[in-house]
Amino acid sequence: MLAGVSINPGTAAEPLMPVLHMADLVLVMSVNPGYGGQSFIEETLDKVRWLFRVRGEHGWGYLIEMDGGVGPKNVARIAEAGCDVVVAGSAVFGQPEPSEVIKEMRRSVQRG
Repeated sequence: MLAGVSINPGTAAEPLMPVLHMADLVLVMSVNPGYGGQSFIEETLDKVRWLFRVRGEHGWGYLIEMDGGVGPKNVARIAEAGCDVVVAGSAVFGQPEPSEVIKEMRRSVQRG
């Protein structure tokens, strides 16, 4: 079993420091939890960048995951910030061809 921790947009990442060495993943919520289709909160990318830097400095192995407002228009920026895993709900399932949206997101990240 994997163990993870999560932070909301209004929560700083730094208080996670005492447990990061034990975490398998860190979920950064990029919208306030509660309902789908919300707009991505850009400032959450700073948390991803911090988590990425700290992981490298300490040699820790946790994955950085982002959920909320993720889609083809911002997934490349999210990946560039250091995110390993994204969750896209409304951006994928709100479309007539969900598989095409996933392909578009992958191409966007590859183009970087």
